[in-house]
Amino acid sequence: MVKFRGIAGRWMLNGIAVVLVVVIVGVSTFALAALNYYYSAVRMSLMTKAKTASEFFTSYVSRTYAEYYQSAYKYTEDFEDKDRLELQFVNTRGRVEASSYGITANTSPGTEDIINAIEKQEISVWTGKWAETGERIMAVSCPILYSDGTVVGVMRYVTSLKLVDKQVFRTIVIAAGVGLLIIIIVVLSNLYFIRTITGPIHQLIGMTKRISEGSYGILAEKKYDDEIGELIDSINEMSVKIGQAEKTQAEFISSVSHELRTPLTAITGWSETLLYDDEIQGDSRRGLQIIAKEAGRLTKMVEDLLEFTRIQDGRFNLNLKRLDVAAELEESIFTFNELLRQEKIELRYSPSDTPLPMIMGDPERLRQVFLNILDNAAKYGRSGKIIDVSTALEGEYVAVRIRDYGPGIPAEELPHVKKKFYKGSSKERGSGIGLSVCDEIITRHNGLLDIQNAQGGGVLVTVRLPVSPPQI
Repeated sequence: MVKFRGIAGRWMLNGIAVVLVVVIVGVSTFALAALNYYYSAVRMSLMTKAKTASEFFTSYVSRTYAEYYQSAYKYTEDFEDKDRLELQFVNTRGRVEASSYGITANTSPGTEDIINAIEKQEISVWTGKWAETGERIMAVSCPILYSDGTVVGVMRYVTSLKLVDKQVFRTIVIAAGVGLLIIIIVVLSNLYFIRTITGPIHQLIGMTKRISEGSYGILAEKKYDDEIGELIDSINEMSVKIGQAEKTQAEFISSVSHELRTPLTAITGWSETLLYDDEIQGDSRRGLQIIAKEAGRLTKMVEDLLEFTRIQDGRFNLNLKRLDVAAELEESIFTFNELLRQEKIELRYSPSDTPLPMIMGDPERLRQVFLNILDNAAKYGRSGKIIDVSTALEGEYVAVRIRDYGPGIPAEELPHVKKKFYKGSSKERGSGIGLSVCDEIITRHNGLLDIQNAQGGGVLVTVRLPVSPPQI
C-alpha cells in the first residue's frame, strides 16, 4: 500500500482525491443527463409525430381494408421526412406492408413496439439495432384503429441514432475535458499553494540543522505574513538569542581560561621545583607528584578551552608552510613515548613503504592533532596495552592511522564524538573539546578526520591530508 509522506503528499492525497471523486460523479451525472435528454427528445418527437399522423390517417382512411392499404402506400410515397425518418405501415400480423424506404417492405421486424401496438393498442417505443448493419435505431409504433376500436394496422416511425450517439459522445467528451481541466487547475493551484508552505519549511529545516551544527545567529528569510511567518520570526529570535548566549559563553570561557593560566603556571612551577628537593619523601613527594600531574592536566584543559574560544570568535588561524608529515608525526611520537612507557603501553610505528610527498600545513597545529589522538588512545585504550601508528600515501592524500586496542566507542556515540563538549559514557576525565579542535584543524587543512571502531576491538582514527595545497 502506497503511503504519502509529508505535508505535500497528504495534501495532494486528500485534496485531489476529493476533487477527483466530485469530478467523476459530476461527469457521470452529466453524461447520464445528456443521454436521457437527447434520447428522450428523440423519443418524444417520434411519439408526438406518430400520434398526430395516426389520428390524421385514421380520419382519412375509409372503412374497407383494401382502401387502408392503398392510402398507406400513397402516404408513404408522399412522406416529406423520408430523408430523416423511415415510415412503415405494418399489418396486424406484424408484417411491413409499405415503407418510405421500400427496402424494408414485406419484412417482419418482430420487435416489442409492434407487438405492444397491436395487442395493447398503445404507442410503444423500441431501441435496438438493424439486423443487417448493426446500426442503432429507435422505433415508435402507433396503432391505427377503426371507428369500432379494432386495429387495422400500425404506423411505425424508425430513425437512426447514429447522429444522436455522436452528439452524446461529443457532449460526454466535452464534459470529461472540462472535468480534466478542473483537475489540472486544482492540482496546479494546490502545488503552488503547497510550495508556499513547504518552501519556507524546508528553509527552516536547513536553518535548524545549521544551528544544531553551530551556526548560531543565522536568520531565515520571511516571505509571508502568516503562521509560517510567525514561526520564522520565532526561530530567528531563538537563533539570535542562542548566538548571543554562545558569544557570552565563549567570552566567559576565554576570560576564565586566561585567569586560570597564571595560578596553574605557578602551581606547576612550584610543584616541579619542590620535587627537586631530596628531603621531601614519602607521602609528601607522592602528593607533590599528584599536584604536578593534575596541574598539567588542568593546564591542557585550559589550553583546549582557549583553542575553542579562538575557533568561536574567528581568531583561529593556520601558519602554513611546506612540511614533512612523517617527520611531524615521529616528533609527536617521540614526545609522547615517555608517558606511554609510564603507562606500560607499547607503541608500534609502521612508516609508509613509499616516500611521502611534502604538503602544505601548520606543523604546530598538526602536532597538536597527533598528540591529542595519541593521548586519547593511551587514555581510553590503555587496557589494550598497544597503540599502532602507520602512514601511507592514498591517491591525493597522505593518511595517518592511529589505532588502540581498548573497548572501543559505543556505536550510538560514534556520530557525536567530534562535537564540542561531548564526552559520551566514558568515565575518563576530559574537557570534551579535544577532538572538536582536532576536527577543526584538519578541516581547515582541507583534510578529513575519521573515527571508527576497528575490527577486532579498539578505535581507529584516520587523518587524511591533501597533497595539493589547501585553499585558505
